[in-house]
Amino acid sequence: MREFGYRRVSDVRGAVALLDAEPDARLLGGGTNLVDLMRAGVERPGLLIDVRELPLDRIARTDGGGLHIGATVTNSDLAAHPEVRRAYPALAQAVLAGASGQLRNMATVGGNLLQRTRCGYFTDVTKACNKRVPGSGCPAVAGEHRNHAILGASAHCVAVHPSDMGVALTAFDAAVSYETVAGAGELPLAEFYLPVRDTPHRETALPAGALITSVTLPPAPVAAVSRYRKVRERASYAFAIGAVAAALDVRGAGADGGARGAVVRDVRLAFGAVASRPWRAREAERLLTGGPASAEAFTAALDAELAAAEALPGNGYKVALIRDLAVALLTELTEESAG
Repeated sequence: MREFGYRRVSDVRGAVALLDAEPDARLLGGGTNLVDLMRAGVERPGLLIDVRELPLDRIARTDGGGLHIGATVTNSDLAAHPEVRRAYPALAQAVLAGASGQLRNMATVGGNLLQRTRCGYFTDVTKACNKRVPGSGCPAVAGEHRNHAILGASAHCVAVHPSDMGVALTAFDAAVSYETVAGAGELPLAEFYLPVRDTPHRETALPAGALITSVTLPPAPVAAVSRYRKVRERASYAFAIGAVAAALDVRGAGADGGARGAVVRDVRLAFGAVASRPWRAREAERLLTGGPASAEAFTAALDAELAAAEALPGNGYKVALIRDLAVALLTELTEESAG
């Protein structure tokens, strides 16, 4: 591991000033991803700026009924917060599915959004990787890609984003606030992650020297009936091979109190482990809104969403996996909402 400096900061302006003055500095929250990448030689910062003492560790209701989540809130505190569990249960479930208890106690909201892919070619410095060394190639396209992208990828990179939390936040239209020496800014999470195209090393739209300060969830009544479901290759802690965050509001159920005759009034869908960023299923949402809440309608909408999938020889299974997972979740939520 390369030798590096270490500075602890206690105010946001001081943190961004230090980050601006040291181009090879990195921000250290829980360190659950960054330290591993330093050990592997992928990240080689000259300075670590410890942000854990910044006053960004609170969760509060917004005036409109949403949630304001500080960037240094730990994953454990986020998942346990009563308002998160009540108003955005899929978010709490996603966080709990995302890591072991020990990691959740250390990992932060800001760091979770900025974590980097676990693609084996990216984390092995002896291998080519366009995300790590631009222009060196993407050996995953012809190599090991069983857990790689089926949506939004390119010939330059087929890695997937590993965040579970980010999938739920994407479904609920979260926005990311940040600070730089030039002032504050905000990005909708839908615009936070950049498309892969031919620049996979440019992962987010954050300006240089930016420090994430918070994430804001707008009020979303539909989120109260939501669920997160993750599929992984073993029951213990592991990254997803497919995941879905879903929320549903149906009306007009049959006289028996069941879901027959129910109509979708509002729906949110986002996928994980299928693209370089959490994937919002906009086409499926559009087709479902105002239509019947039935397994047939759910399947047709998911098939339309996944028509854009470009699977590789080893990961085509993800198309059916995501479709069936989403249909199952929407069916469960229909019964819950109609009941």
